[in-house]
Amino acid sequence: MKKIRAAIVGYGNIGKYVLEAIEASPDFECAGIVRRNPDDVPEELRKYTVAESIAKLESVDVAVLATPTRSVETFAKEILASGINTVDSYDIHGGIASLRRSLDAVAKAHNSVAVVSAGWDPGSDSMMRALMEAMVPKGVTYTNFGPGMSMGHTVAVKAIEGVKAALSMTIPLGTGIHRRMVYIEVEDGYDFKEVAAAIKADDYFVHDETHVMQVECVDNLLDMGHGVNMVRKGVSGKTQNQLLEFDMKINNPALTAQILVAAARAGLKQQPGAYTLIEIPVIDMLYGEKESLIKRLV
Repeated sequence: MKKIRAAIVGYGNIGKYVLEAIEASPDFECAGIVRRNPDDVPEELRKYTVAESIAKLESVDVAVLATPTRSVETFAKEILASGINTVDSYDIHGGIASLRRSLDAVAKAHNSVAVVSAGWDPGSDSMMRALMEAMVPKGVTYTNFGPGMSMGHTVAVKAIEGVKAALSMTIPLGTGIHRRMVYIEVEDGYDFKEVAAAIKADDYFVHDETHVMQVECVDNLLDMGHGVNMVRKGVSGKTQNQLLEFDMKINNPALTAQILVAAARAGLKQQPGAYTLIEIPVIDMLYGEKESLIKRLV
């Protein structure tokens, strides 16, 4: 069996778990890791090629983008234009449709495939929302995150000038409303109040109740745990009071990484273009022969 050769672009929290997911998948092998500093090679990467550009890696089928959300489009366009598939966990919900359109044009022009927003929310939770709506077409769905660390929000805080280290926690208040608890270490020479105001003005936080607190050591608070509780109440046909609920508690980057790898597998089975997870057959994300999967899962 020819294995899928996946490159990892970025090696932070998510990138490390992507490598574990690739190593645990029988149909994948790691084609190498792209880092800003290719000379920074931790022990677990010494058996792999580490480079500053994907062009220096051999025979790459798909690039898993473990980069900050706001750099996804730039990386994806460059890689798709070289004929290599991409998969990302872009997590700004309001920008997903625009990103999909942008990458769709590049992918179709270069015979490649992009799977966008393939994390757990957006991503696997998007699939659950779609399934719930198919089951209960009229109604309301509430998605309640946490309590736990938000990877995207934490990365966004770290990008704010004056922030030395950061942790953003999501606290569910019910009916899809959340509080953001942000803990930061402040760089020398910066005013905490000014930094806090910049965080609250960021697109990631401006729509939620956000509290910013200065701490001596963010690492003392760090916990990768997270979760979601999703509830839909509504109508099936003409029958009222249908109530659906989905709940999970997870390690945030580990689940994101696993879905990215599953989406990378699925992307190789699609026609050129850009896709979100709700557009891709679930069976394409799974390892194994189709007939066997149908017999086992249907």
